[in-house]
Amino acid sequence: MTSTPFPFSSPSLHLKFTHISPQLQEFTQYPCSAWATRPTIRMCGGASTQHKRNPGPRKTHKKRNSSSTEDEELVRLLLRNFTDKQPLLNTLNKYVKFVRTDHCFMLFEELGKSEKWLQCLEVFRWMQKQKWYIADNGVYSKLISVMGKKGQTRMAMWLFSEMRNSGCKPDTSVYNALITAHLHSRDKSKALSKALTYFEKMKAMERCKPSIVTYNILLRAFAQAKNVDQVNTLFKDLEESIVTPDIFTFNGVMDAYGKNGMIREMELVLSRMKSNQIKPDTITFNLLIDSYGRKQEFEKMEQVFKSLMRSKEKPTLPTFNSMITNYGKARLRDKADMVFEKMTDLGYKPSFITYECLIMMNGYCDRVSRAREVFNEMAESEKEKKVSTLNAMLDVYCMNGLPMEADMLFECVHSTRMFPVNSSTYKLLYKAYTKADMKDIIKKLLVYMDKDGIIPNKRFFLDALGAIGSSSSSGKRSTGRKDKRAAAAKA
Repeated sequence: MTSTPFPFSSPSLHLKFTHISPQLQEFTQYPCSAWATRPTIRMCGGASTQHKRNPGPRKTHKKRNSSSTEDEELVRLLLRNFTDKQPLLNTLNKYVKFVRTDHCFMLFEELGKSEKWLQCLEVFRWMQKQKWYIADNGVYSKLISVMGKKGQTRMAMWLFSEMRNSGCKPDTSVYNALITAHLHSRDKSKALSKALTYFEKMKAMERCKPSIVTYNILLRAFAQAKNVDQVNTLFKDLEESIVTPDIFTFNGVMDAYGKNGMIREMELVLSRMKSNQIKPDTITFNLLIDSYGRKQEFEKMEQVFKSLMRSKEKPTLPTFNSMITNYGKARLRDKADMVFEKMTDLGYKPSFITYECLIMMNGYCDRVSRAREVFNEMAESEKEKKVSTLNAMLDVYCMNGLPMEADMLFECVHSTRMFPVNSSTYKLLYKAYTKADMKDIIKKLLVYMDKDGIIPNKRFFLDALGAIGSSSSSGKRSTGRKDKRAAAAKA
């Protein structure tokens, strides 16, 4: 069997690309020299990212690093002591001599990652009672951000009112956090309207003028909502302001357009980025590769990859993971295999996400047995086992009409505890079993859920009902299930 050459080194790809947009042609033909030197990039606080030499001695770094490590260790100690039996306030009072504002910020961050957002408010109330506490916009901004990420818009609004009552005057960072909090709410139309209201209010206040972060938040949000007119209006507003766009401005909008399949709009933003003399970074290349791959515009995707390889930037694991997945969805398994081969030849070590991409790719290409081989490699390795890896293999069985095989794997994993299982696993299986009308197995699955303490919410059953709606067509597919099992065995 002759092997197909790697897609990005094939001479055939150096032929005409007359169908490629002018924006992409400029981008791919002159990956480095055509772009002028990148201007200073402004980050969240508006500070320059240009590196300055630190004239201080190395000991200063050591002290700072040592202090940071001690802070992190104290926060880990506090978190370990937060239990149902040991109230949060008792733990904080126990270490009251050591806990300061920086530690509370770290606690907000860690508690916000879990479902313990209410405990953030307990920490905040405890802070307010301490002698060292000074009402500060940064504290409120952080809490508003945490509440927003958890969908607690009302709580974010309450904190905003609480901040003003405490004597603090809102600044740009607080309004940015408040806008982001609204954008996390379910009613996107209302959220976008509210965000624009705050934006206009900010422009009218001297101490709250929109920063590049404000523009970046809004531009990405409206691009995600496919509101091209509003995106263009915001870009025009940005050009007329004293604020300078940065790489995050364009990457955010292009990524949102790309994920929505709006390739033409994405390429226009790429052209705008070039006119602003901002050079592409690895994220730019990756989002273009992923966007073209999603639309199965593989010639453009390959051209961008070649540009990346010629540039000063380097591909990352997400670069290869994206190509493997998108080639798989197009059932181009040889090209997907060669991307993985190219990745390893370049010295990249696959992550668990890479292996999951390989599992799914083989599933898309009807190579179920090969997908199981990859899964078994992960299971037998000493690497940390992820629930997403198990879900990928179960999904491959289900998409190939093999729910019984999925059930056998789940039974094995559940009994051995080889892989963790959570609500996402049950949701995946419940939908698959519902489509296949496997009532007995559904009952058994619910028993397992009960034993694992997983209580299905409204969304869980709404998704399952959606699956039932499409289960009528599964009857037509069920006759071919035996054939698929045979094909899977041969693959």
